[in-house]
Amino acid sequence: MKVACKKGAAGSIRRLDKPYGGRIRRSAALLAAALFAGMVVPAGGKDAPPATFTNPLLTSGPDPWITQVGGVYYYTHTLGDRLMLWRTDNIADLAKAEKRVVWTPPAKGPNAHSIWAPELHRLDGKWYLYYSATASGFKDDQHRAVFVIENAGADPMRGEWVDRGRVNTARAGIDGTVFDHGGKRYFAYSPYIGSDSGLAIAEMANPWTLTGPESVIAMPDKAWEKQGGRQILEGPEFLLGPKGDLFLTYSASACWSDDYALGLLHAPAGSNILDPKVWTKTAQPVFKSANGVYATGHNGFFTSPDGKESWIIYHANPGPGMKCTPARAPHIQRFGWSEAGWPQFGEPVASGTPLPVPSGGR
Repeated sequence: MKVACKKGAAGSIRRLDKPYGGRIRRSAALLAAALFAGMVVPAGGKDAPPATFTNPLLTSGPDPWITQVGGVYYYTHTLGDRLMLWRTDNIADLAKAEKRVVWTPPAKGPNAHSIWAPELHRLDGKWYLYYSATASGFKDDQHRAVFVIENAGADPMRGEWVDRGRVNTARAGIDGTVFDHGGKRYFAYSPYIGSDSGLAIAEMANPWTLTGPESVIAMPDKAWEKQGGRQILEGPEFLLGPKGDLFLTYSASACWSDDYALGLLHAPAGSNILDPKVWTKTAQPVFKSANGVYATGHNGFFTSPDGKESWIIYHANPGPGMKCTPARAPHIQRFGWSEAGWPQFGEPVASGTPLPVPSGGR
């Protein structure tokens, strides 16, 4: 949740001196860690080593998002009082990327402040930025909603952004996202239902209008979804599996808890995803605090420029007890897939660990 305050022969080895033997063991351990994290390990020889980056990409960046198009990365995150885009063809250089504020909220109205969780999508040849906002004069959950702006130009950093207003969800809520599946477009968000936050899906008539029934597909019913004093599911993100299964990741528990983590919902290929009965939830989080990286959550997905790699972006704190502040910073890492076609996220990679940049890019 976003609040206003919001992973040679044995004999010859035995004759090596201990320092070299230690290096071999350390290299083996590093190789295993790299493979577990989904890293590409370059072969030996005369080839230059691949370009690398380290996490976090920026020192601050709650609710981060990346859209990669044609080898260009468009990035955004929660700033609270405006919507801004970053653009770069080298994700390792995000801190030096071109930046532009594309929208500022009105002084009054339903979307005047607490501008959270922006997502940039390319739909029907246009750009859309979805974001959560709160009405002027209010700080309570019941006055939060998802809004969207539209840019018909080819370049989201240029041209005019048109306010398309509030997405007509059935309930107050936050963290809207969209996904095309089976010839239809769907919208998912986190509605407030009583004192809890759940996950809901509806079909879209156009990029700012929902049509038909809105289905609540999940509520917080696991102990790990109730940490920090609130029962919360938020930040839904669609992910299509290689065998046609549809997955939906979400952030569970309060963002001010170190136990903030990612859960996973699964719908079999060909199922009616508006039917809550088709969705099953994993018994445990699929991505959580580890390796000195805390409160991992509010993720997104993107592919490498050559389309061969799957990547996750998420925010995390660099230490325990840091709660829900701008100290949350953007991390990215590659993930893989099981033989059954399920995502395997592994653990958050420790900050400062060199990782190869996405394949096919700089």
